[in-house]
Amino acid sequence: MKNLFVGLLLVVFVGGCSAPFSQHPQRPDELKFSPLEFHFPEVARYRLNNGMKVYLRENHELPLVDLTLMVAGGSIYDPLDKSGLSQLFAAVLETGGSLGLTPEALEAELESKAIVLTVSSSSYTYEINLSLHKNDLERGLTILTDLLQRPSFDEQRLELARKQLLEAIHRKNDDPGELAGRLLAEAVNPGHPFGAYPTLSGVNSLTREDLLNLHKRYFYPNNFWLALSGDLDGNEIIRLLEERFAGWDQSKTFAQSFPPLPQEPLAGGIYLAEKDIPQTTILMGHAGISKDNPDAFALRVSNYILGGGGFNSRLMREIRSNRGLAYSVYSYFQVGRHLPGLFIAGSETKRDSTVEVVELMRQIMRQLIDQPVSEAELELAKNSLINSFVFAFEDTHSVVSRTARLDFYGYPENYMETYRQQISAVSVADIQRVAQRYLHPERLQIVLVGDSRTYATELLNLSLTIHDVDLEENQ
Repeated sequence: MKNLFVGLLLVVFVGGCSAPFSQHPQRPDELKFSPLEFHFPEVARYRLNNGMKVYLRENHELPLVDLTLMVAGGSIYDPLDKSGLSQLFAAVLETGGSLGLTPEALEAELESKAIVLTVSSSSYTYEINLSLHKNDLERGLTILTDLLQRPSFDEQRLELARKQLLEAIHRKNDDPGELAGRLLAEAVNPGHPFGAYPTLSGVNSLTREDLLNLHKRYFYPNNFWLALSGDLDGNEIIRLLEERFAGWDQSKTFAQSFPPLPQEPLAGGIYLAEKDIPQTTILMGHAGISKDNPDAFALRVSNYILGGGGFNSRLMREIRSNRGLAYSVYSYFQVGRHLPGLFIAGSETKRDSTVEVVELMRQIMRQLIDQPVSEAELELAKNSLINSFVFAFEDTHSVVSRTARLDFYGYPENYMETYRQQISAVSVADIQRVAQRYLHPERLQIVLVGDSRTYATELLNLSLTIHDVDLEENQ
């Protein structure tokens, strides 16, 4: 009886499964999908009575609130003899307490409430990030506004931050990649804040008065862009912000005016930084573009083909996959928010193949200039960029902060909404046109960090001026 029951089960199972197994599966290229639909998430915008710009999106999945405050200013305004001022300012603003909270009291309260507070500086901004539980939001805003309005810049914390920055300067040549990046910036933008880095004498000259003056120059509500997201009530948070930031001067404004970059195109050159290491770090670049350049989208696609597309890029395919000369090779355009950024290409290779990789990188750039790309290569690049676009919006706070950042830097209002269409419109002719206009292999500043004894003679064949870098200079 038992065997009969098992037999019947097998008949039912085989009979029930025979139809699906008999169907011929579709090949991947035969599958049909509906068009990708994506709509940029909505972010509420407000402007407070004191001029502060607020960006807000509620998300009640977790009882957390994230806040990002951007303040216009940044290291581009630091005097060349005081490079490091903005970096020191951010460190002491974060740790130095306020008139309402000593540094020790601030640290204790942040730790007890698991509040994360960070302050950083960049070329064009100072940025404060706050992450906390929704129950601590009012207290967190009180702490934040006290730091913004009445920072104490405690002398002991200032000296601690100074020592940390001085130690970083002493160690600035330890990492070959960081060293190459600094030397490239100095080579492309000599005498400009973009090419300036902290020195021992400059950091030692900074005073608490410098920090107070910087704060007075940039920190007021009309110069604030605030992004908020999480488990909060929009109307209530606006009320709290109006209350906490009331009384600040509404009329004060900051006029951005940037020191000009070098105008004359630089002749190509090689910078040798000697380090006794088994491989060479290669970094090369020249002046690039700003966000306002009408060719920015075409260059994004062009660079994907050149070196920004990982294993789909020409640099990676030829230098790593085909020849095995490097583990990583890449390129990218630093699209400047206001002033033009840099075009950068880089790799690491064993000492004996240094010059071969340098020549290959420049040769592959010339191929993009001289020969049209194929339609298949173009379509792969465009589809990859378009399909990866949606993954930038998985996190609610990144959506809000990105929206605030786009407004902060003056991007077109519909920039994100039209991004995919702009990428899709790039043609084969566009790729060659922008490569011819914005890629200059003959003007590349080439930084080589490593032991050049094995390839120094070969470098002479490149017909470029060679500069020996003194790593002890400008400490």
